[in-house]
Amino acid sequence: MQSKDAVGEVMTVKDLSEYLHCNQSTIYRLLKRGELPAFKVGSDWRFMTAEIRNWCKKKMATTKVRPSTRVRHAV
Repeated sequence: MQSKDAVGEVMTVKDLSEYLHCNQSTIYRLLKRGELPAFKVGSDWRFMTAEIRNWCKKKMATTKVRPSTRVRHAV
């Protein structure tokens, strides 16, 4: 994959893992759960860049950040 700005309209599993900065096994796990918008070409998965961007936006909007449970004391 060349760069995030040079991503074409369709990405492979490898492209998507680089785009999302995660392992390819994470992509396959999300696919198995039906959590990623994707389609198959033969036996290979493909992802539309626009759909992945929308998926990321939705995930960010619904993800709750948990406050840290660790208490820091001033020394």
